[in-house]
Amino acid sequence: MASTPATDVPQDAPEHCPGTGSEDAGKANACAGCPNQSICATGPKGPDPDLPRITERLSTVRRKILILSGKGGVGKSTFTASLGFALAHDPTDADDTADNIDATDATPVSQVGVVDIDVCGPSIPKIMGLENEQIHQTMAGWSPVYVQDNLAVMSIGFMLPDKDAAVIWRGPKKNGLIKQFLRDVEWAQLDYLLVDTPPGTTDEHLSIVEYLKGSNIDGAIIVTTPQEVALQDVRKEINFCRKVKVPILGIVENMSGFVCPGCKGESLIFAPTTGGGRRLAEETQVPFLGSIPLDPRIGKACDSGVSFLEEYPDSPATTAFQDIVQKIKTRLP
Repeated sequence: MASTPATDVPQDAPEHCPGTGSEDAGKANACAGCPNQSICATGPKGPDPDLPRITERLSTVRRKILILSGKGGVGKSTFTASLGFALAHDPTDADDTADNIDATDATPVSQVGVVDIDVCGPSIPKIMGLENEQIHQTMAGWSPVYVQDNLAVMSIGFMLPDKDAAVIWRGPKKNGLIKQFLRDVEWAQLDYLLVDTPPGTTDEHLSIVEYLKGSNIDGAIIVTTPQEVALQDVRKEINFCRKVKVPILGIVENMSGFVCPGCKGESLIFAPTTGGGRRLAEETQVPFLGSIPLDPRIGKACDSGVSFLEEYPDSPATTAFQDIVQKIKTRLP
């Protein structure tokens, strides 16, 4: 009996890979030793029937950006929230509509959505001041939770019975929820959809890339800190993006130094022993977007659920972040 033709063979897959859509996926001799063997063996075969629905649902979203980190604890979710706040106050370059007019000054502003796919550690609701909010369902689907009229958020944090509840799920269940966030949420017209991902290159990352395949990912921003232990994981994240063909908008170095709120003096806390994010960007030929210094008030703003950029506009960290936002915008298609 002839074997099923190979379909959807990933880049750099083992020799004679049958393809992820094949009936032999994860079962063929060539699959032995492949890190994705168990996923391919147990996952659904053939095209996902929900992909066209996701593409249709996100057809009104102009730009989709992944926020990646490689390593946990580098401030990825804080960066995502700050980027959401910054873009929501940014004038839109889309056609003016009644939905994107700021009532205070009649200036067209960008419509921004943030989707938190860090299923086991959802911190976006706390950081963005939405900790006690809940999801509502309408005829059009799930309604995201709004920070303000033009800034919407979706996270599993809104679905937990209490803030200390642990999410103990295997991959397929987590992937199913991510699919619901894209397929069933009524995002409406958006200029930007920011995807806050968990650390590493896990099931969640593979799933979000697969689900957004039909509607395109405009780019990924990789967040790191200066020390080599973080940069090691960032190298893996860069390779991941290249293998799955996600454009990299650039690297952001977070916590690059401590800025005293009083004297404005800066001290290195995490010394860049191998050159930090800038050197890594040069080595890997990835754009370097900039460095954000430490400011103790950033943690205070996150705990309070407010925008650090608005609360402390004179901070060197705010200035650095705003410069990074402008660079991101210039690199977007």
